[in-house]
Formats: sequence, structure tokens, C-alpha cells
Amino acid sequence: MIDHIGLAVTDFAKSKAWYAAALAPIGYTVMMEFPAEQAGGQPAAGLGDTKPDFWLAGGGPTQPHTHLAFAVKSRALVDAFYKAALAAGGRDNGPPGIRAHYHPNYYGAFVLDPDGHNVEVVCHYPPGASAKSGAPKAKRAAAKRPAAKSKKKTAGKATKRAGAKRKKR
Repeated sequence: MIDHIGLAVTDFAKSKAWYAAALAPIGYTVMMEFPAEQAGGQPAAGLGDTKPDFWLAGGGPTQPHTHLAFAVKSRALVDAFYKAALAAGGRDNGPPGIRAHYHPNYYGAFVLDPDGHNVEVVCHYPPGASAKSGAPKAKRAAAKRPAAKSKKKTAGKATKRAGAKRKKR
């Protein structure tokens, strides 16, 4: 699992402002910031919703252009990102919609950032569904859990049987 990722940008202040505005609908804010003298010679900022998992640094741009995708729990958040990203000066690279060639519920939007990086926000759930409502990812994870639980139950039964045998002796 990826903990955080960084992107070098040409104009740090412009890109920081753009990402802060574009990602605000999905709960991202600038959570940490370091001046150049504390960040290896270039300013840096960490954005995130609960911790800074997306970092920007001056001195770029990262080459070749990068594709970043942020997963969200609803299609409305994809739509909100798209509107905010364009309003902040991003360039359309694919409006919100189904991308059935990935899978039937792949709903994403694509916007180019100030340096031309392809920024996507994607929802993998059907309309009206979310991670908490039994959508595809939740079902896959739940399918793995019973096997682990059954091992515990089997081990518990074996222990109970062994205890019962000891009592009978």
C-alpha cells in the first residue's frame, strides 16, 4: 500500500493553490508546508484528508507527465472535483462519466494540472452506492473474512474438545 507520493512542479505557489482548490471537494487540504531551506532546496507542501499523503515540491516539473488518481466513495465527489479543478484553471482531459472499458462502475473525471499532469478522481461504486453500502470492493473484502474466522472457530473447537477429553480422564 502506498503511504504517500510526491510531485515536482514548475510554479510551486500556483500548483499548490490549484491542488488545494481542485482537491477541496474530496476533503484534501494543505496540511504541512516547508520552506526551501528545510526541504532540500525547494519548497514543499503536503496535502491530504487525514494525513499528508500527496506532496508537492518546487523545482519541477516531474517529467514525463504523470497520471495521478484519487479514489472517492461517490460519483458526486467526482463531479465536484471536475468542476472545482476547471474553475481553478485546470484543462479538461475527460469529463465525468463511466469508463466501461475498465469496469462497469468505473466513474472518473480527468483534468490536466498547471504542468500538464493528468489528475483523475474515480469512484468504483454503482450510482447511490458507497464503500459502506455493500459495493464491489466491500463484497470482495468480506468474502475473504469468513475463511479467517472459520479457522479461529475450528481452533476454538479443537481446544474445547481437548479440554473435554482431559476432564473425562
